[in-house]
Amino acid sequence: MKSHKTLPASDGQPAASPPTHPTARICFLYIAQAHQVLHSLSVAVTLARERPDIQVDVAATDAAVLDYARLMADRLGQTPIGWRLLGPAWLRGIRMSDGTPPKVPMLALNARALSAYDVIVAPERTTTALHHFGVTSKLVYTQHGAGDREGPFEARLGKFDLVFAAGAKQRDRMIAEGLVEPDHCAIVGYPKFDLVDQLRPTLPRLFAEARPTVLYNPHFDADISSWPQWGLQVLDAFASQSRYNLIFAPHLRLFGSRPPSRVPELAPYLSNRGIHMDLGGTSASIDMTYARLADIYMGDVSSQVYEFIRQPRPCLFLNSRKIAWHFDKSYSHWRFGPVLETLDDLFPALAAASKGHAQFRSAQLRGFAETFARGPETASSLAAGAIADIIGRDRSVVISSPTIRTPVKLTTEQA
Repeated sequence: MKSHKTLPASDGQPAASPPTHPTARICFLYIAQAHQVLHSLSVAVTLARERPDIQVDVAATDAAVLDYARLMADRLGQTPIGWRLLGPAWLRGIRMSDGTPPKVPMLALNARALSAYDVIVAPERTTTALHHFGVTSKLVYTQHGAGDREGPFEARLGKFDLVFAAGAKQRDRMIAEGLVEPDHCAIVGYPKFDLVDQLRPTLPRLFAEARPTVLYNPHFDADISSWPQWGLQVLDAFASQSRYNLIFAPHLRLFGSRPPSRVPELAPYLSNRGIHMDLGGTSASIDMTYARLADIYMGDVSSQVYEFIRQPRPCLFLNSRKIAWHFDKSYSHWRFGPVLETLDDLFPALAAASKGHAQFRSAQLRGFAETFARGPETASSLAAGAIADIIGRDRSVVISSPTIRTPVKLTTEQA
């Protein structure tokens, strides 16, 4: 049974009464896929628990995403959160290539309702379009990953009143590139770890044969992903050998979270008992299940490699585009394992990555520590405090909490 009150949807669904006399209203807004929920939901739960004077609502443009967020919140324990499915229903029925309802039209049609909030918290940069529709609420960007690729480091970051950073590396790059002002960027750590640690998803048994398991995690961006040039060749190679099991779990935007059976080019691999394919259609594809389960990470530019090396293990990176990566900060994570230049060497390279992991372990530990701040307070608590702290503050006022602004002592899980 659901324990949360339900707020009105934009298309007229019924609602319960809001909390009495809140000092502020904060909305955690999800306009993309379900994976973004894990990067901020624990912050919403923490804020609702620690600040009963603040009304905390979760809103989504997709019913399945809202249901997933509510399920995660229920598993974290009863929390006074309001739930809001944004409409109109006809627009929710339209799906873009990434599987989501149209983001900007949804924001435009819900601008009036969203303007009632003092703060809107989002893991999605498109949310800054609300400014064009007259919304004056403060905007907080939580990020939805802590990777190195250039894409997320872009001008819209400066339109947020507060931007979170997982650690010093992310913060310093945003400031150095002039994307955010130092006083509007807060180091909070990585809230997704809080949620995963609390829920600890069960690791399934995926394969009948006990072999080393490789996670192949190509990115969706065709300009930087290994999938367009090498993807099917990788699957062919694994289908014709019996030394490794393969989890094929690309970024969910690569195939729009479709079932593998609906992707024609994947048909030859559906019955292979040594290949498990998840294109984003299950919780396991986003809750670090595969990152915890695999023995070897293989990919290109996904931020999931940083979740994988929370427990240092072998990595192999696919340089299908012959990138001169050594001095490019967008490929800093390629220091964590061998970089493969030709698929002819795929299985020798996997064996070498495992055998030679010791020489990359210190780089993984260092890279993890640079990426994620850790300290006595949870990331969710730090983030909740930072959100509450900006209520009513003018944009020109400095963020004053030293706990948030100062990098804390770094630790990492050991192998």
